[in-house]
Amino acid sequence: MFTGIISGMGRIESVDPSPETDSVVLQINAPKHTESLGLGGSIAINGVCLTATSIHGDSLSLDVMGETLRYTTIGELKAGEPINLERCVQAGGRLDGHVVQGHVDGVGTLIEHESLGAWDRFRFSIPYDLAKYVAKKGSIAIDGISLTVTEVSDATEKDQWFEVGIIPTTLRETTLGQRTVGSHVNLEVDVMAKYAERLVAFNTSKEVQ
Repeated sequence: MFTGIISGMGRIESVDPSPETDSVVLQINAPKHTESLGLGGSIAINGVCLTATSIHGDSLSLDVMGETLRYTTIGELKAGEPINLERCVQAGGRLDGHVVQGHVDGVGTLIEHESLGAWDRFRFSIPYDLAKYVAKKGSIAIDGISLTVTEVSDATEKDQWFEVGIIPTTLRETTLGQRTVGSHVNLEVDVMAKYAERLVAFNTSKEVQ
């Protein structure tokens, strides 16, 4: 489990595709993130929970299967690109963000960016089937960053979107400061909303049986 509080930025060293196995091997540089990380340990890359398969100093190798490549932005990464990093939270640690699993639900697109001085307004598109889980003042993870939703589109709109406010520190310390209109981002909605929907669905099905 993660909290959506980015602990640092790393960089992609190489992306080695393996068409035969529908996968890639990411080689990343992750300063200050390899200490106590053993083989098989978890680390979130732009909000995607991946497993360390090789560790050499600050360099990590991570295997990425085809499912992850198709449903996240990991497949778009190139050598030299910066990435957000977060180690999984330790038991007893502070939950400064919200519960983030590192299981990306879909990909959004930055469609508006406005600088307002003390903070920036970002508007992102969101797949229609995910929009129902996003509420004003609720939580969402964008590229692994825990953020508060400041505005949402009306439920009747065909093209769904949401907005977040970003403070200067977040712009400096994460990849959001380098995103431009048209950039794709990983989205993970609040898992509590998905559980609530599932519980309601089962209770409703019992009533009609």
